[in-house]
Amino acid sequence: MRDFGTPKRESNQMVFGIRAVIEAISAGKEIESLFIQKGLGGPLFAELRLVIAEYNLPFQYVPTEKLNRLTPKNHQGVVAFISPITYQNTENLVQDIYERGEVPLLLVLDRITDVRNFGAIVRTAECMGVQAVIVPSRGSAQANPDAVKTSAGALFRVPICREMRLKDTLTFLKDSGLQLVACTEKTDEVLYKADFTVPTAIIMGSEEDGISPEYLKMCDARAKIPMSGEIASLNVSVAAGMILYEAVRQRS
Repeated sequence: MRDFGTPKRESNQMVFGIRAVIEAISAGKEIESLFIQKGLGGPLFAELRLVIAEYNLPFQYVPTEKLNRLTPKNHQGVVAFISPITYQNTENLVQDIYERGEVPLLLVLDRITDVRNFGAIVRTAECMGVQAVIVPSRGSAQANPDAVKTSAGALFRVPICREMRLKDTLTFLKDSGLQLVACTEKTDEVLYKADFTVPTAIIMGSEEDGISPEYLKMCDARAKIPMSGEIASLNVSVAAGMILYEAVRQRS
């Protein structure tokens, strides 16, 4: 596992004001979240929109009241938070894994929005030797201080890939020789029957909604965790630990 270094800060840095946010993006800062006032316009805002499009950044239109709660200062209708981690590129990572002679074991998180679950999953992934965790840029937990703390610093050690079009990323993984294994209760196959010794990307879905149907259709295999209790589901971070342990057991 490569160490990508520990940043000096462990908190998301706030940047506000249109020009300041433009400069932060143009300087290559990792934008964790970007909030824009509804109805904002003008030439400077048009410049911001061009920069957002160039860097393919997700953003949200929000009421002025939300921005005022974030900062009482003159935000000009734009507030951004810089991530404490640096996101990696999935395609480059997969290539690097193969070039190192390793068998890929990746983890894809679909609609995992709870930051503590996210942090706990990344902590387990680091312990289990997962080479990268892939998340969608929208509808995913933020890599904020709570996530960093829960991960016990693992967010600084495991490469995190944030993808705008997760479906395209899954297609790339399949084309690169990885099997997609869905961890889901919607199958009769228990996880022990899945072959994790081959290049694999395991997909975990949210506790409420599971894996998105379009991603589930793309999977090469489905695996469920056998349970005998009366409670029908596990916490997603616990489930991730169980399926990753099985993958490591097989590879050992």
